[in-house]
Amino acid sequence: MTPAPAREIRAAVRTALLEDVSCGDVTTSALFPKSVRARGTIVAHQAITVAGVSVARQTFHAVDASLRIIHAVKDGATVQQNRPVLVIEGDARSLLMAERVALNFLQRLSGIATLTTRFCDTVRGRHIKILDTRKTTPGLRALEKWAVTLGGGQNHRYSLGDGVLIKDNHLELAGHDVASACRLARKRAPRGMQIEVEARTLGEVRAALDGKADIILLDNMTVPAIRRAIRLIKQRATVEVSGGVTLANVRKIASAGPDRISIGALTHSAPAADLSMDIVPIGRRNGRRK
Repeated sequence: MTPAPAREIRAAVRTALLEDVSCGDVTTSALFPKSVRARGTIVAHQAITVAGVSVARQTFHAVDASLRIIHAVKDGATVQQNRPVLVIEGDARSLLMAERVALNFLQRLSGIATLTTRFCDTVRGRHIKILDTRKTTPGLRALEKWAVTLGGGQNHRYSLGDGVLIKDNHLELAGHDVASACRLARKRAPRGMQIEVEARTLGEVRAALDGKADIILLDNMTVPAIRRAIRLIKQRATVEVSGGVTLANVRKIASAGPDRISIGALTHSAPAADLSMDIVPIGRRNGRRK
């Protein structure tokens, strides 16, 4: 499991709090001129793969270092419906100020991890990797890709500097065919870097093989076409499938036999996990969902 990206978490929390509380919390200040001892409980209202507890903890402590973590689920754990994820005690004013930012991180990242888990579970039993893409929220790529790993997926390129991936626009602009583009990339890219090329037809697959591509990405192909492409490739390159992959069709795509499937929806379309935070004075156990 990929470790939590500590530096990126600190930066993201700092930016989020600057957005939300740089001018203070006028509601809390008006209603609570003095400290009120309270307990905050973040609860999952659906079964989820948890991601973002590290970020939520950092958020609460950035607002008030004296807040105490009473209970915290580990990132990557599975939590069932109506179970607590995080319990914090301290000044209610600090809990109120950090609440929304902490929940935003937890809901977004747990949503990604949970969707990734669903994809991985759907293809369980197949020797196949589920990968993310660079279709991430600007500024949150490290956190969102971390959430993918917590859900059981793997990371594709983190940035444009992490690998060669020749796509249709590169070919159109350069005026190269697939094979010559692969050879040129091999010649000019950093030594040892794998060359991946996008192929939409069997003709482009043949050209990618001629160019000795390391990875051939079958883009938006039907399952029968994927099967034909894999028979043509004959393990001479790693086979990746992408484009139009959903929970409804991913197992059928996996059955065709690719090595990996990359899914942009893991990060760009994951629904937010359903979590909320109840804050009650110390000594009173019932709360109201916010």
